[in-house]
Amino acid sequence: MKDSEIIDLYWARDQRALTETDMKYGVYCRTIADNILRNPENAEECVNDTWLNAWRSMPPHKPGILRIFLGRITRNLSLNRLKYLTAEKRSNSQGEIALSELSECVPSPHNVEREFDRRELTRIIEDFLVKQNSIKRIVFVRRYWYMDPINDIADKMGISQSKTASILFRMRKDLKDHLEKEGIEL
Repeated sequence: MKDSEIIDLYWARDQRALTETDMKYGVYCRTIADNILRNPENAEECVNDTWLNAWRSMPPHKPGILRIFLGRITRNLSLNRLKYLTAEKRSNSQGEIALSELSECVPSPHNVEREFDRRELTRIIEDFLVKQNSIKRIVFVRRYWYMDPINDIADKMGISQSKTASILFRMRKDLKDHLEKEGIEL
C-alpha cells in the first residue's frame, strides 16, 4: 500500500491504518527502537506507542514522508524510554554509547536552548553533513540517528570496524570544529 493511502486511512480514522503501517514500517521502526534500547520488549512497546502517536497526530498533521515521520516518533520515544530506564543505573546500550560519543562535540541541550534555536543547530549540522562524502554521511547517520552498532555499520558499508570507528572519530572532531566556527559554545 502506498504511503498516501495509509495516511488517508488515518484521516478516515480507519483501524486498518495501524495494520498497514505495521506491515510496511514495523521492521524499520523496531530496528530503530531495538538499536537504542537493546531490549525487545521495550522496543516493541515503543513501536506500539509510535502507532498510537501516529493515530493521535493524524489528523490534523499530514506527514510529507511517512517513513521519516514514523522513524522520528520511534527514535524520540526510544530515547525517552532509555533515559527513564537508565536514570538509576548506567547501561551499555548503543543509544547511550552513541550519545556519549557525541557529547564532546555537541553542546548540552540547556546551552542550545539558551543561545540557539534548535532549527539553527540542525541547519548547521546538516550543512556539515552535506560537505561530507556519501560514505562518511551514511556512517554518521547510521551511528547517531539510527544508533547502529559499529560492527553493523562496518558490515553494511563493507569496511572494517576500525575504519568505521576512525571515520566516526574524525567526523566528531570535524563537527566540533565546524560548530565552534559557527559560534556555538561547547
